[in-house]
Amino acid sequence: MKKNNILIMTAGLLLSAVTAGAQEIVVKDKIVEKAGSALVMGMTLDLSQIRLAGNRSIVCTPVIVRGDSIRPLAPVIINGRSRHILYERTGRNRQENQEIELRRRNGKEQTVDYQVRTPYASWMNNAEVALVTDECGCGWEAMQSNRSPLFAIQLEKPIMTPFLCYQTPKMETVKARAKEGSAFLDFPVGKTTIAPDYRDNRAELAKIRETVESVRNDPYATITEVYIKGFASPEGSYKSNSYLAENRAKALSDYVKGLYHFDRATFTVDFEPEDWDGLAAHIETSGLADKAELLDIIRADQPADLDQKEWKLKTLNGGASYPAILRDIYPSLRHSDYAVKYTIRNFSVEEAKELIYTDPKQLSLDEMFRVAQTYEPGSDQYNEVFEIAVRMYPDDPVSNLNAANTAIGNKQLAQAKRYLSKAADSPEKQLAEASIVMLEGDLDRAEQLLDRLKGTPSVSEAVEKNLEQIRLWRE
Repeated sequence: MKKNNILIMTAGLLLSAVTAGAQEIVVKDKIVEKAGSALVMGMTLDLSQIRLAGNRSIVCTPVIVRGDSIRPLAPVIINGRSRHILYERTGRNRQENQEIELRRRNGKEQTVDYQVRTPYASWMNNAEVALVTDECGCGWEAMQSNRSPLFAIQLEKPIMTPFLCYQTPKMETVKARAKEGSAFLDFPVGKTTIAPDYRDNRAELAKIRETVESVRNDPYATITEVYIKGFASPEGSYKSNSYLAENRAKALSDYVKGLYHFDRATFTVDFEPEDWDGLAAHIETSGLADKAELLDIIRADQPADLDQKEWKLKTLNGGASYPAILRDIYPSLRHSDYAVKYTIRNFSVEEAKELIYTDPKQLSLDEMFRVAQTYEPGSDQYNEVFEIAVRMYPDDPVSNLNAANTAIGNKQLAQAKRYLSKAADSPEKQLAEASIVMLEGDLDRAEQLLDRLKGTPSVSEAVEKNLEQIRLWRE
């Protein structure tokens, strides 16, 4: 039997016995399918146990019945030898009369492959298929009383598989990247010269070298800029701190320049004389008793003179908190932030297919997307590419939308919702949200969400397919 649509059930036991007089018709290999608007049914009738006189007939009529509703199907007419000859002589057309006729050959194994197609009606769900045997020509009366049940039609709901739309990331003409960090170098009071062996400087300088070398040793990367910004704490005068922040940043820049040969990379030096934002952040997380008053002073517009503002911190509540600030917070405000900026060359699809598993950080989202297109949509490899993409670009709206789609395909709805929270509003995101609602079983709400997207070019085809699934589910 050709299966045109959705397999509904392979029902009941493999064998059922129907009594015809004192004999049995064995029914086996039963199957029911819903194909579009029709119900298709097939089974095998084993007549091997039937003995039939030459002048006798048995009419077996499968029926679908539920309550007061009944649908007779094509009958099977089993004739003895004489009745078969008579049937043949009448010239009766089996196809036009939608019936099966055969001669019973007593004592021999004999089966009938029965297949029928009938218009589907909603009452047939959970209906019973029975076999009516009529040996007396009673017709309709036999259908009322001489029915032997075969199996129940238990129509399963079609599996919801929402259609989704992935977004194509924008192509990066130049793949610009940066590695950033902070170094907490110690300088003797008033000095701006780097002393590698002074206090913890050796470890701090090693962090910078490690960052630079990780880019220099990358065969696909080219360093374009080394950026350094120096910060000082509010301790001391603003003028003095400005001098120290600027010149200590320059000293670090010269130190890095002296370590390596940079082809065309530029060096940028910036500075902030006093790190008041850092001070506020540290105090906010501190356990200082008067931190609310300290924060009011730091965040106030007045006094504009930062030296006066520092004096207010020193003298607040008789200077109760200032020693702790001086000891525990100010050292962390004396730092140099740095960034090694670089570009990565572009890759062919074949190169990207290898790097996606060995070194995915080298790839742009667009390159990853092109790798995904080489796999079957919904396959494990296809889904894995989008999962890698969202790990590499965890805050990117497009990577999160596409990862949400793969999660929906895997029925991981909680994970899909987390991804969608980072996706930008778009028809594709709304389609994904409607798909989640579909899978959660709220078909009315899903239909409302999908109706709003009707006619939207980027998702219209998927919307119509999802609405069709909802219609079939309700049927």
